[in-house]
Amino acid sequence: MKDVHEMFTRFKEEFPRVYEGHEALGKEIHVQGGPLPEKVRWLIKIAVSGASGHRISLETHIVRGKEAGLTDEEIKHALLLLLPTVGFPAFMEAYSVYSAMKAGA
Repeated sequence: MKDVHEMFTRFKEEFPRVYEGHEALGKEIHVQGGPLPEKVRWLIKIAVSGASGHRISLETHIVRGKEAGLTDEEIKHALLLLLPTVGFPAFMEAYSVYSAMKAGA
């Protein structure tokens, strides 16, 4: 699977052992951590990334979620759920990331 961000590729090259541990932890939690379907897991990751303001993570999770079959409507719904929990500014920041990705697609 191609990296979404060049910075992640550089991280893997510069810190291969750290990357291997990070990758193993991610697979253990994401794939084998529980009963949630894959699309639901990606929606949660999109919402968490958006709520915490992590642009690179949000972009990556949107791309991976779409690869897993998420629709634009499902992604927008996950982002809208930020509004009552973390507020309008956090939603707008996340939504602007999503919108910029759509415009550049």
